[in-house]
Amino acid sequence: MKNSLIKYSLGAAALLMMSSNLMAQTPTVAPKAYPAGEVGKMVKLGEDIMMHTDTHPLTKDMVGNKLQCISCHIRGSDGKPGTAHGISTFIGTATAFPAYSKREKSVQTLQDRINNCFMRSMNGKRPIVDTKASVAMATYVTWLSEGMPMKMNPKMPCSPMNSDRWMHGAKHFAKIQKKATHANYVNGKKLYEAKCAMCHGRDGAGKGTFPPLWGQKNGKWLAYNTGAGMSKLNKGAAWVQSNMPKYQGGTLKDQAAADIMLYVDAQPHADFDLRKGLFPESKMGYYNSKVLKEKHTVRSNFKQFGLDIDTIRGDHKIK
Repeated sequence: MKNSLIKYSLGAAALLMMSSNLMAQTPTVAPKAYPAGEVGKMVKLGEDIMMHTDTHPLTKDMVGNKLQCISCHIRGSDGKPGTAHGISTFIGTATAFPAYSKREKSVQTLQDRINNCFMRSMNGKRPIVDTKASVAMATYVTWLSEGMPMKMNPKMPCSPMNSDRWMHGAKHFAKIQKKATHANYVNGKKLYEAKCAMCHGRDGAGKGTFPPLWGQKNGKWLAYNTGAGMSKLNKGAAWVQSNMPKYQGGTLKDQAAADIMLYVDAQPHADFDLRKGLFPESKMGYYNSKVLKEKHTVRSNFKQFGLDIDTIRGDHKIK
């Protein structure tokens, strides 16, 4: 009996080691061949929605700005959304679900995670779970994890390729942003105009295929609202350092990334009210969250880091 237990323990340890090695050896590229039949069609549909979220017939009515999923989940060298190697890659994401979300205080499915993004980053309405659009997007993201070992995440709904650097980056930049001053805002503006405005516009309204970052046009908000991850001074800085400037991710120094996002997030963004992002329960069905009330503004997001938006900006233009 004792020998059997020893053999079992050694076998379990070997399996764990093999799993870790497999994760380390898994190529960080998208599969080259689409699945056959209806599954392949659904993957292609999900990919198309990710590329054209604000104009696609299945999702355009649920988007309240001028962004697409690829605005944050950047295309890799293969041209597919979410295959770039910086923070926010889709590769490996499906292996982490179901996963616990501290924000929703519940175990979330992949569809939950994707759909909730519409309320925040897309400043719109949450798609209904199991509708064609919802299934298609989840199918595409799942396809990008093909061949990778599953390991559900008990701490956060995040790809294993992102979780450590996302958590580290958020904690690291939180310490930096809590010390921010008006001088950092001024420096952020200077850096933005030198490194970002060429693509995103001096007014943050975007240019061509490059996404807007703040502001309104004809009364419609252009970018993410104050409930989005990018609106949080620490998370936004971590994302920017990992992904920007385009094709030069990882080149910005810590303080530069922090100052740029201090400036960007201090510009006008839509307020976030969770209840406004949900369809009526009779239509939506069950909303998988224990948090049913949540509101954010630019002012409250800065206050979260002990900062006064008026002092940081040097004016009183933010309500």
